[in-house]
Amino acid sequence: MKALLVVAAVALIRGSFATLLIKGPTEPILEGESITLECLISDSELNISQVHFEVFSKYMQTWRPVWERSWCYYSMQIEQISDSLVLTIPRAGRYYEGPYRCVSDAENVTAPDNSSQVLAIKVHYMGELSLSREGFTSYLGVPQELRVRAGDDVVLKCSASASEEPSYFWNKNGDDWILPSSKLTLKKVSAQDEGKYTCVAEHPSVESFSRRRTISITVLPEDAPWYESSNGRLVLMTSAAAVSLLVFILSMSVFLCRRAKQTKTSKGPIDDRSQKKPIYRSSVESLPSTCGDKQPLV
Repeated sequence: MKALLVVAAVALIRGSFATLLIKGPTEPILEGESITLECLISDSELNISQVHFEVFSKYMQTWRPVWERSWCYYSMQIEQISDSLVLTIPRAGRYYEGPYRCVSDAENVTAPDNSSQVLAIKVHYMGELSLSREGFTSYLGVPQELRVRAGDDVVLKCSASASEEPSYFWNKNGDDWILPSSKLTLKKVSAQDEGKYTCVAEHPSVESFSRRRTISITVLPEDAPWYESSNGRLVLMTSAAAVSLLVFILSMSVFLCRRAKQTKTSKGPIDDRSQKKPIYRSSVESLPSTCGDKQPLV
């Protein structure tokens, strides 16, 4: 009899808890494709409306609920279909990567029985290719035509953000050589180094993910004016911007000083007519009195 009661109690406990399942892609998704995740409940009569999706934030190092939203490319749709909860991401991107799980809000279910197994979503992506020149800030980038004087050194590096480290190589239009590197180094350039150079970045897992960037290098004579080179033009542009900013600050300072001076001088002296007139007891404006007095009340 005791054995039957124990079996019944175990069966009751097992039946009172939900087995949450999460279904979705197990292979990496390409950027731009759609993602569909589904929460299912088995061996329980728990309402699917008590279930929600969660994603692990690597920045906050915690699980956070997934909310339905629609912001341009950042769109997520959640809907209940029969006995399942479906999360749809129309356009996959790098920001959708991470572990996902289904979690129950039912009061009679506690951790770890209130969540499903974790499903990791990986997105293959590749950003645009950028060029930078060694010794110069990367914020300004590299112009489409790089003008350098003969004898200068030119070191260019290309880079692209991707889900996996891309493979890079350089080539020169019209030549048959290929440099398998992200960095192109030209020591003491001469007229023979002129031409168009192309950097190509390829994703190691996705052949269709390939980026390229072409730059033209023009070699000036050694005695060419400094302002004809790309460096000189950059200095001129930076100086012009600094001078414009300084002129603007000075103009605003002069304007504010003049404005404050005009405001101070426009007040003028106090109008004597605005002063209160003294009232004497013997005057007409005073109240009737039995004795005269010529002293003012105020």
